[in-house]
Amino acid sequence: MTMSVAEAFRMLFGATAPVRFTAYDGSATGPEDAAYHVDLRSERGLNYLLTSPGSVGMARAYLMGDLVVDPIDEADPYDVLVFFEDALTPSRPGLARLPELLSFLRAHPPRLPQLPPQETPGNLHRLAHGLTHGRRRDAEAIHHHYDVSNRFYELVLGESMAYTCACYPTPESTLEEAQYEKFDLVCRKLGLEPGMRLLDVGCGWGGMVRHAVQHYGVTALGATLSKEQATWAQARIEADGLGDRARVVHADYRDVTETGFDAVSSIGLTEHIGVKNYPSYFRFLHERLKPGGRILNHCITRPDNTEPGIPKDGFINKYVFPDGELTGSGDIVRTMEDTGFEVRHQENLREHYALTTRAWCRNLSKHWEECVEEVGVGTARVWGLYLAGSSLSFERNRIQLHQVLASKTTQDGTSGFSLRPTWGS
Repeated sequence: MTMSVAEAFRMLFGATAPVRFTAYDGSATGPEDAAYHVDLRSERGLNYLLTSPGSVGMARAYLMGDLVVDPIDEADPYDVLVFFEDALTPSRPGLARLPELLSFLRAHPPRLPQLPPQETPGNLHRLAHGLTHGRRRDAEAIHHHYDVSNRFYELVLGESMAYTCACYPTPESTLEEAQYEKFDLVCRKLGLEPGMRLLDVGCGWGGMVRHAVQHYGVTALGATLSKEQATWAQARIEADGLGDRARVVHADYRDVTETGFDAVSSIGLTEHIGVKNYPSYFRFLHERLKPGGRILNHCITRPDNTEPGIPKDGFINKYVFPDGELTGSGDIVRTMEDTGFEVRHQENLREHYALTTRAWCRNLSKHWEECVEEVGVGTARVWGLYLAGSSLSFERNRIQLHQVLASKTTQDGTSGFSLRPTWGS
């Protein structure tokens, strides 16, 4: 007789797994008073798990309503993710149990069901969308993630509309205080002064552009591949009365023809351009700077430099950042140096990003109903998983956030830096 779904669960996670598991075939296992109850409601859900073991299969089943966890905060499933990671450890069945497992698989042959609608548009590597990190494909990848809904981002990101790691002056600081400090830290590191010209590539909704113009008296140009971001940012610039000194354009950073900038900021763009494109990327930015100018590169990184990239078949690439790639800070520093920059300072802000993503989760929870109305429950659930999972990954040092500061040092050694940093810690 073929084992039940609950028996298969017990085989993989052990008889003492601290969850109550029930399945569509009427089988169940685990204590009834367990902290979490997991209900696999359909054979389709089982097929998601069998065809993509791990986070992707679970995400597919969850997003389609085939896997239900009680209790769970859809906007902030952080506690569930922590519990499952710490308390549920799958084991490899012993040889004596393999015949039972094979019999179970013969009775439930894996067949990939229809993919959740939130996955298909972002699954660019499966479609004919051009070369990875070619201009057309980059534009579609950015459109998939950033052109969701400006209103949705306002609800999740808050007043700053900053979708990058904040810098918390204290653990008790608000998200807005921390985002202000992040932009100010970048300005201080770049040594901005009145009359300077700043280029902000991948400028998002223009937060860095506005901060630098308002508080440091510079003239700033921002570029973003997201039409929705550019429209929102330029409207905010005009509303703030900054139109004579600030401008955000809807353009690929590679289309910026102006040169002679005193400073370049790149906050959260490097993740999108592809590791193989780093040399051409930094050469391009080097050419935009005047001699002695500074660049600040701020991006998510890996804790090592051995395996660059984000798994193509992982949850993040399929649902959140199509074609996204990460590498370690060492690769970034090496490439910047090899393209002519003198690296002056770098620091890791990963704990700050853990706090930032937790704050975004709280915003999503606070505005859950309006977010669902704006983008649909499936996309809202994707963001809950993504933000909560990111928090956990930053906390446990699976990913990091590095700022690397460098200068276009002249042949006679002029870098514009004094003997001691002036931006504080």
